[in-house]
Amino acid sequence: MSATNAETPASPPEKPPFSLEARWWRWRILISTYFAYTGFYLCRKVFSICKTTLSDEFDVGLDQIAHVWTAYLVAYMLGMFINSFVGRKWGPRLLLLGGLGISILFNLIFGFANSYWTFLVFMFFNGLVQAAGWPGCVGAVAEWLRRAERGTIMGIWSTNYLVGNIMVKSLGGYLLATYTWRYAFVGCTAAAFAIWWLVFFWQRTRPEDVGLPRIIDNEDDEGRAVEASDEVHITFAEYRRILLNPVVPLMGISYFCLKFLRYALDSWLPTFLDLQGMDVGRAAYYSQIFDFAGFAGVLIAGWALDRVFRGRWPLLCLTLGFGMVAGYGLVVAFGANPYALAVCFGLVGFMLYGPDTLLCGAASVQVAGERNAIAVAALVNGIGSLGPVIQEEVIGFLMRGDDHAVGMRNAHYLALSMSIAFVVIMAFVAWRVHVAQKRHQARIGAAA
Repeated sequence: MSATNAETPASPPEKPPFSLEARWWRWRILISTYFAYTGFYLCRKVFSICKTTLSDEFDVGLDQIAHVWTAYLVAYMLGMFINSFVGRKWGPRLLLLGGLGISILFNLIFGFANSYWTFLVFMFFNGLVQAAGWPGCVGAVAEWLRRAERGTIMGIWSTNYLVGNIMVKSLGGYLLATYTWRYAFVGCTAAAFAIWWLVFFWQRTRPEDVGLPRIIDNEDDEGRAVEASDEVHITFAEYRRILLNPVVPLMGISYFCLKFLRYALDSWLPTFLDLQGMDVGRAAYYSQIFDFAGFAGVLIAGWALDRVFRGRWPLLCLTLGFGMVAGYGLVVAFGANPYALAVCFGLVGFMLYGPDTLLCGAASVQVAGERNAIAVAALVNGIGSLGPVIQEEVIGFLMRGDDHAVGMRNAHYLALSMSIAFVVIMAFVAWRVHVAQKRHQARIGAAA
């Protein structure tokens, strides 16, 4: 053999096609986990479309209503850190069935609640169990997808929370406008209970759990930026290596900006539209423009990750970040009219939801491997979840008093500043990930 041929690396073997049984199980996993997260949203987001109604019902101000959601967000943040370890140790099935089941019970309590304090207390506990949803879903699909298809499939799959938002605003908005807020809570909870049974029968964590061979192989480790154990169950010391790797906290800090912005709109956009002249039902419906545009943004971002950016998710997130800054510039310029505001936030949603799903989806799987995806997704989400906590109180403070026009204008300027901060931080994340991946590839080459 010549020296040239000896130094030429062998091309990777072609991946074997999936068997009929494997394809069937992949569809079951993707469908059940997709609806699992919509079920979590059905037990989470009804409160957002009922804020002004509950303010009148319990005779409290919007600043006090903001405290209820802040209690939820604080618990959600804490729950992410708890579930990042519990889920990595015991698996996503426990998180999905346990978290959704308990959240269903709490939402039944909301439907029959008669006091502000009942909402405040049980919303905190609801936040703890709701934090099981996203890491559980990411962990549940991670071992069923190969790297080359991850961006496109998870891009489509990651629209689950957009569909959840749309379902809440459609079903919950109809029940709220036609009947009362109690019907909105109970109706959405009944839909979530049906989804719980789908997850129970169709979800399994690994192909090996149903007698199939493993789908992921070592070649899918390309692009890793975090060194971590690939064992099924890990110790706390091994988990700590993931927690303390600098790439993961940096992803969390960038996600802080995105969650600040997304939750600000999830939580306050219907209220903004209502205060500018729309009735509560119309405000709930028009706020869906943000969600539908985000739906398209997620699909295109997933396709672009595989086909255009070739797995370079930091560069894709940075590109969409610049578009998000432009979108908020239009919001500031045209935000006085409620219909123009809804359309401008559609552009923001298109640019925002792509990096939002990537950071806690395909990127969380890629940076540390599929078995650590549940831990990385929860840690990134946990750090980022401080953003929603802060935004709820800050925007609630800005909206205090009777001059809501001034409060909304200041909220829009704050959001524009946060989008600029995301671009700056994401540029640093992209650099750190590039350096870490080069080191990882160098170690692989040295070992070979």
